[in-house]
Amino acid sequence: MKEMPITHRGVVYPWQCDHVGHMNVMWFVGKFDEATWNLFALVGMTAAYLAREYRGMAAVEQHLRYRRELRAGDVLVVRSGVIEVKEKALKFYHEMREALSEEIAATAVLTAVHIDTDLRRACPIPPEIRAQAETFLLDETPPG
Repeated sequence: MKEMPITHRGVVYPWQCDHVGHMNVMWFVGKFDEATWNLFALVGMTAAYLAREYRGMAAVEQHLRYRRELRAGDVLVVRSGVIEVKEKALKFYHEMREALSEEIAATAVLTAVHIDTDLRRACPIPPEIRAQAETFLLDETPPG
């Protein structure tokens, strides 16, 4: 698979761990969410664009796979790529790795729809943003 850009770097804090000592699932989701907004910015869907054009992105599907525990003090890196660009939606992939070992800790595949925030309905993604998103298309299906 081609090299994906880093969309999030972080660390696991003790208060993010649950009763068995590993990062709780809510924090995996949160870190993937931060990566999502970084990926959107890379394709041109910045906060300024969304506000100026009265647009938003609404998650409609999300699949997470947990592969390895992360514990307090672990450093993590999320890399992201685009799986599919449609007229009104993006399907994309995140891969979270423990930074030192480079072992995959979790993966996520998400689909988000571009919406008109006034009408509260899906609308086309502008051609220039679709074209930029296509530069991040993965050359193969990500591992599950």
